[in-house]
Amino acid sequence: MAKIKTFEDLQVWQSARDICNDIWLLFERTPLGKDFDLRNQMSRSSGSVMDNIAEVFERSGNREFIHFLSIAKGSCGELKSQLYRALDRKHINEEQFENLTVKINLENSKLGAFIVYLNSTEYKGSKFNPSASNPKPGTSNLKNND
Repeated sequence: MAKIKTFEDLQVWQSARDICNDIWLLFERTPLGKDFDLRNQMSRSSGSVMDNIAEVFERSGNREFIHFLSIAKGSCGELKSQLYRALDRKHINEEQFENLTVKINLENSKLGAFIVYLNSTEYKGSKFNPSASNPKPGTSNLKNND
């Protein structure tokens, strides 16, 4: 398995980025782009998923990692709720809603599995082991199986 060296190596970040891009395409291709309040909320919540994963990767503590992944999970729920509003307002169609909902549910599951993994590992982060030779949690002990 590949070692994780940067947040870009994490599958959960990659799929969060895909969702964020899919949301942006909705803004460009549907009436959702003109509902500025909802559009801005959706942009922030979709961006929050990938940003929280990136931010916590740059920290070096397992507890913080779990906490920020939990926040990312919450942003997935927020985005899914906003998709319902977009559907109810007829900004998007059922197929667009379903396609994104499947992706968001999968991302939420991946984040949950990653949290379970981090809770089960003995590694607590280099922040708590100053003599550790690797400063980031992913450089020695995390594997890309999230």
